[in-house]
Amino acid sequence: MVKVNLKKLNRNAIIPTRGSVSSAGYDLYACLENSVEIKPGETVKIPTGLAIEVPEGYVGLIFARSGLSINKNIAPANKVGVCDSDYRGEYIVALKNDGDSTYIVKNKDRVAQLVVVPFLDVEFKEVENLTETKRGENGFGSTGV
Repeated sequence: MVKVNLKKLNRNAIIPTRGSVSSAGYDLYACLENSVEIKPGETVKIPTGLAIEVPEGYVGLIFARSGLSINKNIAPANKVGVCDSDYRGEYIVALKNDGDSTYIVKNKDRVAQLVVVPFLDVEFKEVENLTETKRGENGFGSTGV
């Protein structure tokens, strides 16, 4: 198990939780003094009240909560937030309302999920030709819909 340090920036902040022992994502909670309205088409930054120290060699990825995005059309504006291991500021989720009605975020609502994953340190090397594959340069939808 990887240990991840965090700091409560607000005493009311909630430490991320999982829905089950097999869940990859840890729910992030709104840390608000007052409820916040997100009107259709609007993006609002929702604080979590937490600073998280992702270990070196890992990245924190912030994804939508499936129920919130499918049922309410509310999801992170940037689709996937990337939290690097050297970031020490508050985790803030920019939620966008792609629905037709105003959505209200209340204190302690689960607003997104955090997945901590290792990443590869790569070096890009420019070459004249890439190795050939059966798929080749066939792009969007070329392997089936």
